[in-house]
Amino acid sequence: MIKETTGGISPLREEFFRLAQRRLDSLTKPRGSLGRLEEIARRLVAIREANPEPPELGKKVIFTFAGDHGVAQEGVSAFPKEVTRQMVLNFLRGGAGINVLARHAGAEVAVVDVAVDADFSNTEGLIHKKVLRGTGNIARGPAMSRAQAERSVEVGIELATQYAQRGYGLMGTGDMGIANTTPSAAICAVLTGRPPEEVAGRGTGIDDETLRRKIEVIRRAIELNRPEPSDPLDVLAKVGGAEIGAIAGVCLGGARMRVPVVVDGFISTAGALIACRLCPQVREYLFAAHRSEERGHALMLKELGLRPLLELGMRLGEGTGAALAMLLVEAGAKIYAEMATFGQAGVSEGR
Repeated sequence: MIKETTGGISPLREEFFRLAQRRLDSLTKPRGSLGRLEEIARRLVAIREANPEPPELGKKVIFTFAGDHGVAQEGVSAFPKEVTRQMVLNFLRGGAGINVLARHAGAEVAVVDVAVDADFSNTEGLIHKKVLRGTGNIARGPAMSRAQAERSVEVGIELATQYAQRGYGLMGTGDMGIANTTPSAAICAVLTGRPPEEVAGRGTGIDDETLRRKIEVIRRAIELNRPEPSDPLDVLAKVGGAEIGAIAGVCLGGARMRVPVVVDGFISTAGALIACRLCPQVREYLFAAHRSEERGHALMLKELGLRPLLELGMRLGEGTGAALAMLLVEAGAKIYAEMATFGQAGVSEGR
């Protein structure tokens, strides 16, 4: 499935950027005066290959993937692993940050269990896609098998494809998993070549001593598991997480279905980096929601060549940044579709 998906992703065509620019320049404003909203509009037109009709986004969804991590045993988080299960239930009740901001953005939240170490068999509203019950402790061995890593990516591809077929034209990524900034930082270190001390951040708000321990855990995980930087699935399997793999899958599946994907923060960007290493063209279909407070996030965004839409000092995850950024992506589409041209408005054009 992964090979079939990557093989079906095409680079964006320059002709659609030119067509979009021509219309943007005809709107009742000085050329380029709406800045990044115009950049967003151009890319949406190219993604959707919309001409002469404006790009239709339709319904919006944020996938919040949940999974536990064995590395939590190393004391790298301020919260116990039970919080993952508790927060999944909070998402389903509509009481979390992502629920509030998604409602504000007019987006649905799809809560997906890919690797929570709990039994949710009778839980309504949850999307059941469990690949394993928590990853292994990366400080003592690999996170998961290669087959499990591949399956986690396939989960994201399947969901992105299904939702695109149901009329969802804008997707966002989110995560929930106690200790998941540790595998995300490990992925960042391996794929950017930076040392752990340059990529590890405070996650849930850990103190200096815990941060030092976290850095050493990441260093030990990389030395022990020896992930191969040229093989993104090997990196995901050895030092990653199932929710990170599923996020990578949404990026791949969205691109294959020509649906823009708004990537949330640090953990989501680790998934996006895996996806772009599997298929570099995916980058063109992604919008970086924001730059989080996590130290390694800016490094991964630079590696991807993505400029974040927002900088709000956020570090919650869940898809909260994606929900806010969706409003800007939608604004770019509306400017393109609804603003009058000089000719329509009877306004004299500038030179």
